[in-house]
Amino acid sequence: MKKLLIISLAFMLSFQMKVHADEGMWLLSLIQKVNMDEMTEMGLELTAEEIYSVNSGSLKDAVGALDYGSCTAELVSPDGLILTNHHCGYGEIQYHSSVEHDYLKDGFWAMSKEEELPNEGKTISFLVRMEEVTGRVLGGLSDELTTEERAAAIRNAARQIRDEAVDGTHYEVQVRSMFEGNRYFLFVLETFLDVRLAGAPPESIGKFGADTDNWMWPRHTGDFSIFRVYTGPDGKPAEYSPDNIPLKSKHYLPISLKGYKKGDFAMVLGFPGSTTRYMTSWEVQRLLDIDHPLRIKIRGIKQELMMEDMQADPRVRIQYASKYSRSSNYWKYSIGQSRGLKNLNVVAKKQAREDAFEEWVSQNPARTAEYGEALDLIKAGVEESLEYEYAWQHMLECIYLGMESVNAAFPLRELQVALSTEEPDIETIESITEGLKSRAVDFYKDYNAPTDRKVMTAMLKLFLENVEERFQPEFIKEINSKYRGRVEKYVDKYFDRSMIVDQDRYMKFLEDPSLKKLEKDPSFHAAVTFFDKFNELRGAMMAYNEKIGQGARLYLKGLIEKYPEKDFYPDANSTMRLTYGSVGDYQPRDAVWYAHYTTLEGVMEKEDPDNYEFVVSPKLKELYHEKDFGPYGSGDEMHVCFTTNNDITGGNSGSPVINGKGELIGIAFDGNWEAMSGDVAFETELQKCINVDIRYVLFVIDKYAGATHLIDEMKLVK
Repeated sequence: MKKLLIISLAFMLSFQMKVHADEGMWLLSLIQKVNMDEMTEMGLELTAEEIYSVNSGSLKDAVGALDYGSCTAELVSPDGLILTNHHCGYGEIQYHSSVEHDYLKDGFWAMSKEEELPNEGKTISFLVRMEEVTGRVLGGLSDELTTEERAAAIRNAARQIRDEAVDGTHYEVQVRSMFEGNRYFLFVLETFLDVRLAGAPPESIGKFGADTDNWMWPRHTGDFSIFRVYTGPDGKPAEYSPDNIPLKSKHYLPISLKGYKKGDFAMVLGFPGSTTRYMTSWEVQRLLDIDHPLRIKIRGIKQELMMEDMQADPRVRIQYASKYSRSSNYWKYSIGQSRGLKNLNVVAKKQAREDAFEEWVSQNPARTAEYGEALDLIKAGVEESLEYEYAWQHMLECIYLGMESVNAAFPLRELQVALSTEEPDIETIESITEGLKSRAVDFYKDYNAPTDRKVMTAMLKLFLENVEERFQPEFIKEINSKYRGRVEKYVDKYFDRSMIVDQDRYMKFLEDPSLKKLEKDPSFHAAVTFFDKFNELRGAMMAYNEKIGQGARLYLKGLIEKYPEKDFYPDANSTMRLTYGSVGDYQPRDAVWYAHYTTLEGVMEKEDPDNYEFVVSPKLKELYHEKDFGPYGSGDEMHVCFTTNNDITGGNSGSPVINGKGELIGIAFDGNWEAMSGDVAFETELQKCINVDIRYVLFVIDKYAGATHLIDEMKLVK
C-alpha cells in the first residue's frame, strides 16, 4: 500500500508539471502558441514562420514522408536530393541487387543523374498546409447519437472537408483524428511519384552492428541512403519517365560542419508513425500478456529458419534480406518494450493515473455523468477481446506474415470473380491477368520455395497447437480432418499441387486461366479461407475496439479538463510533428555512463571479420589509420553517431536533426534499449534519440565512395 501511494503521488506531481522539453510530438501549426518561448530559451534562433509557413519556403517544405509515412526524408539540395536512413532505403537497395551486382554488400553510388535507379511505388509527400477543423467535424453532433451514428456523422463531415480542400488541385487531403477523437485536423499534402536511388553505403557501414546493435547505444552505424525526387517537366508530380526533371526544392537544409556539443539545442521534424501514450493499464497488460510474447516467439522461429537459408546461399541472402530486416526490427522492439514496461513499472503508474482520475470524477455529479463510464468501457472492451486478440496475433504472424505463397494467392480472387460470371468478359480477364503477371515478377524475384516450405511447416504446427478450432481457417481445419494432423503430409501435397510456388506453372496458368484449376489450387484455397476467417475475426474485434475507443475519447477529454495547466500533445499518427530537446549523455544504470557521441575508433574496436554484423571494409580501415577525414573530422576524431533527448518513434527514421540555426547536424535512426517503453510511456531521464552524425555521412559519400559530386550540390556551413 505504501509503495502504491508513493507511485501515485509521484505520478500526480509529475503530471501536473509542465511537460519536459524532450517529451512531446507537437503539431507545427500550434508551436507559436505552445512551444516557441521555451525553444527560444533553449537555443532556437528561428521564428515560428521559418519553421512552418504557408506563404513562403520554411523547414516544413524540406521534410517529407516516404511511402506515406513508413520513414522520413529531408531535402539537402536545390535539385531534389534527399537523405534518409539506410534501413528506409533497404528495400530499394535489395530490389536492385543481384549476385552479380550486390549493392547490399558493396554499396551503390550513381556517379551521374543518368545512373540513378528508379523505384516503382516509391513516394515522398510534403506538407502543403494544415489547419484545425474540429468545429466543422464535431460541431453538429448531439449527445443523443449512438456510437454508430456519431461515427457516420464524423465520416460525412470529414468527407465534405476533404472534397472542398482537394477541389481543383493535384494535392492529397487527409482529415485526421487527434487526442483520441476529441479534435480533428486537415492536412494537405503533395506527393511525388518518381523517387530514384542515388547512393547507399555497403551494409558494413549502413547496417554495421545489424541485429546485435539494433536499439542499442553506443552505436557506430552509418545509417543513411540517398535518393532524388523527380517531377514532370511542369514541376508537378508524375510517374517515372526519362523526361522527368529533378524537383526544384522550395526549401532545403543547409548542413553544419561545426557539429555540436553537449547541451546544444536540437529539434527533429518528421512523420512519427504511432504512439499510445494515453493507453490504460488494461491495454498495457494485454501487450505484455499476449501481443509481445506471441510476436517474439513466432518471429523468432521464422527468422531462424530464414537465416539458415540466407547463410547457405548468396541468392537467398539477397532475396530475404529486406524481409528478414523488417521482421527482426519489430521482433527486437517487442523484446525491448516488454522489458522496459516491466522494469519501469508502467502498469502501476497507469493504474495510479486511473485511480486519481476516478477520484476526481467522483467529486462532481456533472463529471460523473460525462466521464463516469470512461474507464469501465475500456476495461470491458479489453477483457472481452482477449481470446480474440490471442487468435488475431496468431493469424497475423503465422499466416499473413508467415506463409508467402498463401498471401501471394489472394489477388487471384478478382480473377475468380471474373471467371465465375455466366459469360466471362475476355477483355476484363486479360486486364486482370496482365496485372497479376506484373505482380508476379516482383514476387518471384524475392521468393524461394524451399524457404517458404520450411517456414510454412513450422507456422502450421504452431497454429494448430495454440489456436482453438473455432478461430481456425478452413484450410487448417482440413489438416486434422483430411490429414489426421500430419502437417508435413499436408505441406508436401500443397507444394506438389500449388501453382503459386512455381513461377513457370503460375505464368502458364495466367496465359490460359481456368476457374476449375484455380479453385482446386491449394494456395488459392488456403488464401480464400484464411481471409474469410481473418475478416470474420476483424469484425468481432471492431466491436471491442469501438468500446475501447469510446472510453479512450472520454478519458482523455477528462484528463485535459483535470489538468488545465498541462500542454497536451496528440499521439503520433504519421502526420508531421516537431520535437525538441538537446544533445546529451545519460546514465542507464548504476556506475555506467554513456558519452553523447561515438567515433570511428569504436567501429575498429567492434570489428569481427568472422561475424557478418561487424565486418569493416579495408577502405574504411585505411581512411581511419591515415586519419584521412577531410573537412568532416573533429580534430583527429571522426564522429559517427550522437544522442539527443528528442521524442521520436517509428516513422521518424530518417528525420533531420536540426540545430538552432536551422542547419542539419544529423539523421535520426533509432531509440535506446533502456527506454523502449517510450511509445507507451515516455521516460524523461533515460529516453534517447540515436542519430548518425551528418559529418560521418559526408565523409562516407566523399572520402569513402568518391561521390563528391553529391557533396557539391549541398550547402555546407562552416
